[in-house]
Amino acid sequence: MLQTLDYFLFGVHCMVIGFNLTGWIWKCTRRWHLVSVGLTVFSWLVMGAWYGLGYCALTDWHWQIKRELGETHLPNSFLVYLFNDIMGLSLGLGFINMGAGASLAVVVLLSIVLNIHDYKKQKL
Repeated sequence: MLQTLDYFLFGVHCMVIGFNLTGWIWKCTRRWHLVSVGLTVFSWLVMGAWYGLGYCALTDWHWQIKRELGETHLPNSFLVYLFNDIMGLSLGLGFINMGAGASLAVVVLLSIVLNIHDYKKQKL
């Protein structure tokens, strides 16, 4: 059961990342995208004030499952795990964090601007 939950959380995490990066594109998903990136910002910054900047509740839960499965030496970041452990790359933590932060900033800005645009257009 834990192995299934591990695979499930891996898939959910990848889907959330993918949606956060692309959900602003389609008008029908923009409101959900704004919610998703808002929750991500809340986790990274607000919860991060207590648990460390960039804290991700989903990663925390996933790592608890992985530890129960006997995995050790897990990085603090799912992206580090994804790029370096799963994909076999050797990207530095700073590079990954800067890329993640910059990407999130861009998609949050896009989401806000496009949601305001859609709201104004709908109001007319």
